[in-house]
Amino acid sequence: MKKALPFITIIIVIAIIIGVFLSMSNQKQMVVIYEDNHEHKPVDIKLSHFQDTQCGMTITKLKDSVQAISPEGKTWFFDDMGCFALWYKNITFQKEAKVWAYSRDTNEYIDAKEAWYSKTDNTEMGYGFAAYKSKTNKVIGEMISFDEMLVKMYRGENMANPQIRKKLLGK
Repeated sequence: MKKALPFITIIIVIAIIIGVFLSMSNQKQMVVIYEDNHEHKPVDIKLSHFQDTQCGMTITKLKDSVQAISPEGKTWFFDDMGCFALWYKNITFQKEAKVWAYSRDTNEYIDAKEAWYSKTDNTEMGYGFAAYKSKTNKVIGEMISFDEMLVKMYRGENMANPQIRKKLLGK
């Protein structure tokens, strides 16, 4: 009986692992990359069904989400402009990429490269960069361009950095 106990335990563990994999296969798969977007338009995101390419978080709201489309029509999704910027730094098709950011002032996707960015908004991952179609005085601090936002992300000058956060908010 003592010799059979380890064998039975192994069989039970294997059965549990198989059960977990079978239950996962029945669940809807998350979308990380969408293929065949040859029109280079924003994809209609089904909330809680799309996943951030950079951080892996599930996209649960459109506000501050970003979509990047390659010349070949592949679309990547992000829940925060900061996550997008970290991913964007390493791609080879930066100039050709079409980038859409969900705008806080129009509640629609706008051309991210033409947008204005706040530096202090409360965003999903806490980087603070929210897109706006037009400059507004309702935002704390100055509005910056797409290129300036990228530079600040790459330097670590964002709200996720406690020292920068304190400096920007004056607290």
